[in-house]
Amino acid sequence: MFAQASDRILIVDDDREIRDLLSTYLQKSGMHVVTVPTGRHMRIALEESGPFDLIILDLMMPGEDGLTLCRDLRAGKYKATPILMLTARGEEADRILGLEMGADDYLSKPFSARELLARMRAVLRRARMLPPNMRSTEEARRLLFGQWQLDTIERHLLDSEDVVVPLSGAEYRLLRVFLDHPQKVLSRDQLLSLTQGREAELFERSIDLLVSRLRQRLRDEARDPRYIKTVRSEGYVFSTLVQAGDD
Repeated sequence: MFAQASDRILIVDDDREIRDLLSTYLQKSGMHVVTVPTGRHMRIALEESGPFDLIILDLMMPGEDGLTLCRDLRAGKYKATPILMLTARGEEADRILGLEMGADDYLSKPFSARELLARMRAVLRRARMLPPNMRSTEEARRLLFGQWQLDTIERHLLDSEDVVVPLSGAEYRLLRVFLDHPQKVLSRDQLLSLTQGREAELFERSIDLLVSRLRQRLRDEARDPRYIKTVRSEGYVFSTLVQAGDD
């Protein structure tokens, strides 16, 4: 379930020195590493050598930057691939923007290779671990609620007209937690634990950001939400009934 020595890692960074240093370090840890300098080369690598277990994206690159590439990955067939964002800028606004685009974690330069490896392992562990207490619905192909269906195999939403709405890995995990605990108030600490694992080093607003992104996917009005309601001083509650659908 956790990080494996044979993990395939794709590094996208225009700095050749950083690519070489990270590649050498991660290969010594037993990982298979491919490095590319641009978004165009990333797409070639994905088509020729993919899929990868994790993609490391540099935020600031000439041409297509990391945010653009992250958004495109989340909208395509690699929407479930974990993404770790790297950047020389460390303001919270940049972290928020990266997570809103679908990144699973964020690491500011300069950083140590050991810290990067620890973050990678945490992201891979979360990606491979369904939240606890999911046995009630994990065998259902589709979960039905309101005007929506969640496809648990493809990991995307379908609206009432069967139009697909893609989800990032973090959005999917959060929605699964809500669907497995409908009409139950969940605190932010509980949601962090269920979706990210107790060892996750996330800043305080991460769950609020994920809830906001998920509401957008569900076309839920923030001021009067139908599905995910805020319970002041306590957390959030998924207020709609959930049913298991046919395969």
